Amino acid sequence: MTANGRTLLIADDDAAWCESAGGALARRGFDVSMALSVGEAAQILRDDPPRYALIDLRMGEESGLVLVEQAARIEPPIAIVVLTGFASIATAVEAVKLGATQYLAKPARIDEIVAALTEQRSGNSMAPLATKPPSVRRLEWEHIQRVLQAHDGNISATARALNMHRRTLQRKLSKRPVPR
Repeated sequence: MTANGRTLLIADDDAAWCESAGGALARRGFDVSMALSVGEAAQILRDDPPRYALIDLRMGEESGLVLVEQAARIEPPIAIVVLTGFASIATAVEAVKLGATQYLAKPARIDEIVAALTEQRSGNSMAPLATKPPSVRRLEWEHIQRVLQAHDGNISATARALNMHRRTLQRKLSKRPVPR
C-alpha cells in the first residue's frame, strides 16, 4: 500500500486502455494495479485489496459485475466505479445493487473517473433531469440489455425470449450503445 493509501485496481480486458488510463491515474497520485481478466482481478482483490476499483462491465465473455460483487464485500469498503462501453439502465441498476458507488459510460475523461472514485460517494438530488425521452432505438437497446441480463448473458436464450433471430441479436449487440 502506498503512503497516501490511494491504491487502485483497474480491471479491463483492453490492455492499451489499461496502460493509458493507468499512467494518467498514476500521475494523479494513484498506485495502480492492472488486471486484464476477471480471474486476475479477483486474485488481486483477495491478495491485496485496493482502496479503489475501476471495473469494466464486459471483460471478454465475462461480466465485471462478478468483480463488483466481490469488491463490495471487502472491509474496509472500497470505492467501486463501473466503466463500460455498453451502458444500459439495467446494468447500472445491477451494478449499484451489487455495491458499485458510480457507473460511467465510455468514453469518460480521466478527471471524471477521478471524481467518481474520490468525490461522489452519495447521490445528487440536484442532478439534471432529462429534457426529452430516450429515442426508440435507445429503448430497444436497453430492453435487449435487460433481457440479456435476465438470461445471464446467454445470447441464444435472449434471442428466443425476444423472438429474434440469433444473428440479428448478435449484430445489434456488436454495435455501440445507441445515444439517448
